[in-house]
Amino acid sequence: MSLTAARDRLLALPHLALGALPTPVDEAPRLRDAIGMGARLVIKRDDALPFGFGGNKVRKLGLVAARAQRDGVDTLITCGGVQSNHCRATAATAARLGMACHIVANGTPPDRLTGNALLDALLGAHVHYVAQRTDRNPAMDALAGRLRAEGRTPLVIPLGASTPLGGLGLALGIGEVVRQGIVPDYIIHATSSGGTQAGLIAGCALFEVPTRIIGISADDTVDEIRHVVTSICHGMEGLLELPAGALGAESRFEADDAFIGEGYGIPTEASREAQALAARTEAIFLDHWYTAKAMAGLIAYARAGRFKDGQTVMFWHTGGQVGLFA
Repeated sequence: MSLTAARDRLLALPHLALGALPTPVDEAPRLRDAIGMGARLVIKRDDALPFGFGGNKVRKLGLVAARAQRDGVDTLITCGGVQSNHCRATAATAARLGMACHIVANGTPPDRLTGNALLDALLGAHVHYVAQRTDRNPAMDALAGRLRAEGRTPLVIPLGASTPLGGLGLALGIGEVVRQGIVPDYIIHATSSGGTQAGLIAGCALFEVPTRIIGISADDTVDEIRHVVTSICHGMEGLLELPAGALGAESRFEADDAFIGEGYGIPTEASREAQALAARTEAIFLDHWYTAKAMAGLIAYARAGRFKDGQTVMFWHTGGQVGLFA
């Protein structure tokens, strides 16, 4: 199948309109000037999606939930940290569709619900706590088995909805940007479970744009992210009936793990600066877990002269501002 035919197949996938699309693309001239950047700086505002406090996961869940509805699913099961944006978006999706939602969260039950954990409870999600990240998948599988034995029809959604189908929500996002009349030279974004980066890479291939996609890691090493992203892209090729390697994931993949600091969700001096600059110049709010570290990467690149005058750099804001209230 050609890329054109695969693009048509992508556009024909069943999709639930969970949020108002397209999201805005905002110019960021004051932030650009504050960091001494000569290139044009724009921000893709997935944080502004109105559904369930928004974020990139809404794009993924639009495709995943459409298939779940088609398959008669009545319960969504997923996993993440106690303050997971993805879990909150999944709980919101389940509530909208009249489904039950079960969340397997690694960490200690909080004494007081705040941020995403508070929203999970308000949305009616059932939260099951496990000690470590490695406990999440076995717990989800066991829970799904128990629910099936009770006559339910559950769907297990992996971490971040980072599956080939979910990631294609971000491929559709690239088409959206093209229709908005922008072809960036770079897209900088936060990367972790890999679905967003895989989708953006796939979208650039399918819509035939030369944009470089650079993921700034929130937690994992570049090699770990590369493995996950390329695997998801290969799965997308299968869904779209493309030959192996047609999306060019191996050659298009770029990531940077230099901005993680001491670990996931732990602020760094650079991420605190990025958070303050974005708020004070553009009234853009970034979270400690993902977007502040991604913006720290963009700022470091700008100060190092990586972006040239006349280029367009897009920061893909993946949401997560609820985490500021955790």
